[in-house]
Amino acid sequence: MKIWDRVKQAMGMMAVQERPLPAPVHPRVLLIIHNPVVGSVNSPFGLAQDKRKLSQVLQWNDPDALAKQYIFDVEAASFGYANYEIVERIEVNEFPVKADGFVYDAESYLFRWRTRTGFHQPDKVDYGRLLDQFGVIEKINADLIDEVWLMGFPYAGYYESIMAGPGAFWCNAPPLTAYNQCPRRFVIMGFSYERGPGEMLENLGHRAESIMTQVYRRKKGGENLWKRFTRYDLTHPGKAECGNVHFAPNSERDYDWGNGRYVLSACDNWLNFPQLDGQPRRVNCQEWGNGDIRQHHLWWLGHLPHVVGKTGGIANNWWQYIINPNLVK
Repeated sequence: MKIWDRVKQAMGMMAVQERPLPAPVHPRVLLIIHNPVVGSVNSPFGLAQDKRKLSQVLQWNDPDALAKQYIFDVEAASFGYANYEIVERIEVNEFPVKADGFVYDAESYLFRWRTRTGFHQPDKVDYGRLLDQFGVIEKINADLIDEVWLMGFPYAGYYESIMAGPGAFWCNAPPLTAYNQCPRRFVIMGFSYERGPGEMLENLGHRAESIMTQVYRRKKGGENLWKRFTRYDLTHPGKAECGNVHFAPNSERDYDWGNGRYVLSACDNWLNFPQLDGQPRRVNCQEWGNGDIRQHHLWWLGHLPHVVGKTGGIANNWWQYIINPNLVK
């Protein structure tokens, strides 16, 4: 049984109270894939033809299949709220330019990857150049897109997520402050086709952590429900809730999603948000996939509040802030 089927089954067994869900949204995505040609194949006529892309030469994942799976997973985890649509897809036969002007070529990149040595530092891509090259600001201004997904290779220089636009704030990376001429904020995601859907969800999870921290920044003590949601046993013995992206309720170290140790957790309460008065129960890694990165992240994202109404002036649908940072005051 797939993890989301198990989550839905568990929710049914718990008799989760049915409440109205918010209307679905359909954020529009510009997908930019950096997948340069780096190899050659032999044609039936015995002539070398340069046709193999980096993802093919190194037998990495298909970028389009990853994007499709990510869209499916986000829709499921958000209870049908977030329905991403790729409205423009651009595949680029080139290596992106780094912030200091450095650019890999095919031979040097393949050597560095195969030897795991000599990668260029600083690694950061030139975001300004990318935004200009693909007319991103013009597309945001014309209300054609809502966010950008960069899909590339290890050491492409992308942040997992970064925010631009007026009042942009930390989104797992320092904000791009040079683009306040935009009418609204937008997020640029950075994915790698060397990795899988689980790592893409991890990028989203860190985006969620940054944005929800901003949403609750003025709430103190027990009013800060975000801090309560992210409790785990190592920091709050006997009072774990859902943990965070790196720490499950029972984790004892970073990425410890396969820990069989049982701890008390009130994680079930978040499926009945805003009612948080249920009793905790003993849980371990069987709840979130026994160490599988994608299954843990689906479990964690699936526990984010997602219903209509407000609590303490903040929407009971946290996904609206995660998907649209312009709703963060």
